[in-house]
Amino acid sequence: MSSLRRDIAGLGPEGAEADRRPGLYVHVPFCLRKCDYCAFYSLPEPGWGLISAYLQGLAGEAELCCQDAPDGVSSLFIGGGTPTVLSEEGLSKLLGILTRSFRPDENCEQSVEANPGTLNREKLRILRQAGINRLSLGAQSFSDLLLKSLGRIHRAGEIREGVRLARDAGFSNLNLDLMFGLPGQSLGLWQETLAEAVALAPEHLSLYALTPEEGTPLARRYSDGTACAPSAPLPPRSLPPLPDDEQQAEMYDWAVEYLAARGYLRYEVSNFALPDRECRHNSAVWRGRDYLGLGPGAVSTLRGVRRRNLESVRDYAEHLAQGRNPWEPTGVEVLSAQELRSERLILGLRLREGVCLSAFRRDFGVDLRDIYGEVLARYLRMGVLILGEDSLRLKPAYTFVANAVLKDFV
Repeated sequence: MSSLRRDIAGLGPEGAEADRRPGLYVHVPFCLRKCDYCAFYSLPEPGWGLISAYLQGLAGEAELCCQDAPDGVSSLFIGGGTPTVLSEEGLSKLLGILTRSFRPDENCEQSVEANPGTLNREKLRILRQAGINRLSLGAQSFSDLLLKSLGRIHRAGEIREGVRLARDAGFSNLNLDLMFGLPGQSLGLWQETLAEAVALAPEHLSLYALTPEEGTPLARRYSDGTACAPSAPLPPRSLPPLPDDEQQAEMYDWAVEYLAARGYLRYEVSNFALPDRECRHNSAVWRGRDYLGLGPGAVSTLRGVRRRNLESVRDYAEHLAQGRNPWEPTGVEVLSAQELRSERLILGLRLREGVCLSAFRRDFGVDLRDIYGEVLARYLRMGVLILGEDSLRLKPAYTFVANAVLKDFV
């Protein structure tokens, strides 16, 4: 391993003074029904045998990987899939495995994703008792019609009930995931959804533009009109239109202004929070910090090496039962210095604070402006980027089209 990779391991914008402990992401690849737009590895309606194999494999991987976090982890994020599709017994086993191996302390942000249709008082009690202090609810919309069109299992009333149960259980840090640019969604419907979300007073909101990912039912539906789950196939002309880029931009810009007026700061392209309620786990990743990924399909980036786990619960569990690493055969990649620098820049420019120039220079031994001189100068002339005394930031007006800008830095 090069000295560069050793030197930058675990460094965030504060350099050597940052918390060097990695974050921990745990993938739970199960759900009651796979949503039409979902491209993540997940399995619908798993039986207990498959869940048991997953938990046994996870216990083996945790034991294997805890050596990568000898001082514990800086944050924990359990996602999916739908972690709360597990039974009360399954949740208890999962949380026990993580607690024994990684010892998250009382100051550790510990998040769990949940769907409103899979929550109950007992599951929330188990989460809180295990130290989970942040809940992320996949609300997506407050329109029952739009929820049904996406293949979601819940309805708007269950979102409200989920929030009430979470508050009753003692959760004081709550995120709602919302989507815009949905089939047939007007600006007015989006405004109603956001107003309903804010009325529930979450500490954090994540807003995502719908993208029909290749291979998903949603993408097939709009390419040929023949895979229109969850109802019978419809001819293409009967499909509600997808909002175009201009309409999506209008929805996004309206949301930014609406949330800002209500105290929610946009600290990353898709993420808004009340003061001091930013997601610490995701923020660390965006700032280039190391993270461990456990579970089938999970990704880790540690000391300049990225590895991806097998996307099969059975293969994942069998590898670990045999004492083998659960990585894809071609799933280990040593990142070059150029790749590490590009990722730091691309992820950092998604943040409101931008990229810290002195931290970049300290971590990589080179000035950002010397590497990206030509493309940087072009975007500065265009007014897309803002160069401060010790930061490089994306001008707020260009936030929604950030990806189109950032690809030029790869």
